[in-house]
Amino acid sequence: MATAAADRELIEAVVAEMAAGIDCAVEFWMAQIDAVFENNQITTLGRLQAIREIVRNYRLTKDGGKTPDHGYAA
Repeated sequence: MATAAADRELIEAVVAEMAAGIDCAVEFWMAQIDAVFENNQITTLGRLQAIREIVRNYRLTKDGGKTPDHGYAA
């Protein structure tokens, strides 16, 4: 049973690292979006474009530069 306990500890460690990584990534994107909303120097349309750019950058990073065509301009 020592192996089962060690396997469980390894799984829990991997899951904790994955959760921490996801949390860090979400915080990064939310901070970028918050910065757009707090910028009083840009218009509403400018904010929308800035958020679209954040999403575009996310997709480029996630897909290795290949974004699927969703039928709308990025």
